[in-house]
Amino acid sequence: MMCAFRKELGFCLALVIVAGLGCTTGPLSTSVRLTYPPTKTQDVVDDYHGTKVADPYRWLEEIESPAVREWIDAQNKVSRAYLARLPRRNEIKQRLTRLWDYERFGVPVNRGGRYFFLYNNGLQNQSSLCVADSLTAAPRVLLDPNKMFADATVALAGWEASEDGKLLVYGTASGGSDWIEFSVCRVDTGEKLPDHIKWVKFSGASWTKDAQGFYYSRYDEPAGGQELKGVNYFQKLYYHRLGTPQLEDRLVYHRPDQKEWGFSGSVTDDGRYLIITVMQGTETKNRVYYLDLQANGGEVVRLLDGFDAQYRFIDNEGPVFWFFTDLDAPRGRIIAVDIRQPDRRNWRELIPQAAQTLQDVAVVGDAFVTVYLQDAHSQVRLFDLKGRFTRDLALPGMGTAGGLSGRRSSPELFYSFGEFTTPTTIYRHDVRDSRNEVFRAPQVDFKPADYCSKQVFVTSKDGTRVPMFIVHRKGLKLDGLNPTLLTGYGGFDISLTPYFSPANLVWMELGGVFALVNLRGGGEYGREWHDAGRLKNKQNCFDDCIAASQWLIDGRYTSPKKLAVAGGSNGGLLVGAVITQRPDLFGAALPAVGVMDMLRFHRFTIGWGWVSDYGSADDPEMFKVLYAYSPLHNIRPGTQYPATLITTGDHDDRVVPCHSFKFAAALQAAAAGPNPILLRVETRAGHGAGKPTDKIINETADRWAFLLAALGR
Repeated sequence: MMCAFRKELGFCLALVIVAGLGCTTGPLSTSVRLTYPPTKTQDVVDDYHGTKVADPYRWLEEIESPAVREWIDAQNKVSRAYLARLPRRNEIKQRLTRLWDYERFGVPVNRGGRYFFLYNNGLQNQSSLCVADSLTAAPRVLLDPNKMFADATVALAGWEASEDGKLLVYGTASGGSDWIEFSVCRVDTGEKLPDHIKWVKFSGASWTKDAQGFYYSRYDEPAGGQELKGVNYFQKLYYHRLGTPQLEDRLVYHRPDQKEWGFSGSVTDDGRYLIITVMQGTETKNRVYYLDLQANGGEVVRLLDGFDAQYRFIDNEGPVFWFFTDLDAPRGRIIAVDIRQPDRRNWRELIPQAAQTLQDVAVVGDAFVTVYLQDAHSQVRLFDLKGRFTRDLALPGMGTAGGLSGRRSSPELFYSFGEFTTPTTIYRHDVRDSRNEVFRAPQVDFKPADYCSKQVFVTSKDGTRVPMFIVHRKGLKLDGLNPTLLTGYGGFDISLTPYFSPANLVWMELGGVFALVNLRGGGEYGREWHDAGRLKNKQNCFDDCIAASQWLIDGRYTSPKKLAVAGGSNGGLLVGAVITQRPDLFGAALPAVGVMDMLRFHRFTIGWGWVSDYGSADDPEMFKVLYAYSPLHNIRPGTQYPATLITTGDHDDRVVPCHSFKFAAALQAAAAGPNPILLRVETRAGHGAGKPTDKIINETADRWAFLLAALGR
């Protein structure tokens, strides 16, 4: 389903699939250093508040220039040659392919008695959208991008069915870009209608109840050549009426005085109101406005305009709106606001803050269905509409529940559950009679009983208790010789919870240990945990990761030569920071689509939206903080860095690839010793969303073969 995409303004790749290494008879010979492509330097120096900072690789920011393209090709040639000759790569790829070949199901959504859900038969490059005319009817494929487009990089990027289940608006994204184009089709026949919407980014679509049109948000068309690089400002909220050209779409709300504001429009289930969520970058605080759709000529009402907390609309009972908020509740609570008496003194608390962190809420069958995090794994609790606790929904293990799908008018709830050794399974639950049943369960070629997972707590540098999950095959010897892969994220209020990954299974089959650490900066323990790892506190994220690494070494799970660190996006920044701060602690590193230039990130696409988490070098005080840990600016000549495989995509318009380009060039120039420093640039790929299955398998095989060479026994 489509959603507001508040966090996605920053990063959708909260977790890169990062596992898959094993045993070899010894590391690949590194007695001869690689010859890297020559990278020219330029005399570019910036003055930051009196501090002169050189930027010799500034020219690599011109990602579409022939010179940069030639440099990318040269880097890929070196990387491909190195990766192609690595032992066991083909074996790893074959096993990944076999293990990936299993059915995967999305959580169903009921509209008009029809059930819509995503489906992948195993090795399809892109998931298709299926529909069943009833719960027991055989589903049929409604949209299959694998057949609709010759280009395997074109993916479905959100969809929403009309209330009667007869029409569907769906988005497609090409080459991994964040830009989306909307189309509309008839569900009965699959007939595509002429409606076509362009230049959509960070937006879903929401139908009016009469199915005559939908609300969406877009940016102005970018200047030629700036589609993947230009800064995105001034988002606008529109209404599109079916059968009319986009040029005639009605502008519902925009703020020409607020270039950073973004808007998400969602029609309430009763069809009465348009809820307008007003966002500013990735800041967790937001505003909430509304429009009464039954009032002819009605104006947008600024309901919650203080920008003092996070407010997420849940549902309404007439003029009484229910919200999740972290106002005066850093771990979240549920409140009721009567729009006829909107003053704060009239607000009512329905469900108070708990010891656990409230993650998700839905109203299904006249009940609040809530998902809490207890030490980064899910608990599901039900409350009546007056906020009284009724019962817990028992989960099958220490994992992740999500995808709550249902309506207040029906007791039927669908949700997903998965964990490290349990493939994501879809459940159907009746909130009135408590029946719980498996709706769809994948069959994967492995034995869960062969593996074990546990949670430990690490003491960070300042004494903070940090949770970490550890997963491996049973019978592991704690002799310090196990190849170990540590991953984390630590940013943007995003929580990392247990998840199933075929790549992780390949890694564990070969004797590796997988560790996931819940760093400060994420949302695992609410707003206070997030605040403890952002802005001037960002170093805490890196300290937490370093402490987790040392814990694994001290516990004899591994040793520095056997330890790899991996992460994507903000997690790529994490990897870049810890290997430049503690290069002695790791044998290998896998930074993916990382933010590496902390002084210039805000100058590209949506990077300005991350200032709420990072700060900006334009601020003299934050410049000092950023300069102190920016991976690009803390590379030291003559240092032996871990074997490093840097990955990015040429169509990444979230974290533009020049971050990885500049970091790779600087690291190759500075690194001492034989460890390889490689840059792998995927073509027609972006930040991770929509990447075809065959590209994922090939990239994963490259990563794990690279780690085998660096960390082999």
